[in-house]
Amino acid sequence: MTKPRFGKRYCFGVLMAATLIAPSAWAQQTEPAPKPGKPIKAGDVLSGELNAMKGGRKRAATYQITSEPRRLPPPNGLCNLETGPETFQLVTSSEAQTAQLKNFIGKEISVKVDEVACAQDAGQISEAVITKWSVVTKH
Repeated sequence: MTKPRFGKRYCFGVLMAATLIAPSAWAQQTEPAPKPGKPIKAGDVLSGELNAMKGGRKRAATYQITSEPRRLPPPNGLCNLETGPETFQLVTSSEAQTAQLKNFIGKEISVKVDEVACAQDAGQISEAVITKWSVVTKH
């Protein structure tokens, strides 16, 4: 047996559920596709926050710049991303470069890019790798 006001309570519950669900269904709209970042080529300056990353098996220091999305020159293009890479691994080739970067960890840095490519090796932690670079100082 049901209680005398079961029908009224049931209808009220259905109406409340419909009232709460309907606005969220109407509000769902497709967002526009993100636009690719501006292109970066040899000689351009890349700016962003410098992070020190823990190395894998080697005791080598690994550094990463987090920046706005950038497109790489062909054939790399967007590195299989919609907007282009936002994280760039800096490859150090000498102890002097490593020492130079230690001063900028956690700070904004600008580097002149000479060679950049999409990350392809399993050990790379960034979306793109800058193999030749130099720090740009502000005057």
